[in-house]
Amino acid sequence: MIGYVGAPGAFGLARGMARCAGVNLTEAVVEGWLSRGELAEMVDRCIGCAHGGECLVWLARSVEDQPIPAFCPNHDALEALRAEG
Repeated sequence: MIGYVGAPGAFGLARGMARCAGVNLTEAVVEGWLSRGELAEMVDRCIGCAHGGECLVWLARSVEDQPIPAFCPNHDALEALRAEG
């Protein structure tokens, strides 16, 4: 399983945003669309993001397959992954 013991909250936020984009991050790594290093960079961006609270609220109200909000530091990466899938 792919996870981040030191940053489970940030991994959860990244995974949640990906889910809303219709992307499974674990599958993306296994399928080769995303490297483990790129996934780590996404989690790091979540760790450093000042919009964690806003992100949680947005995720709580969201459903799968919708545009990622502009405030998300992983917006471009997730939209690119959506296009791959």
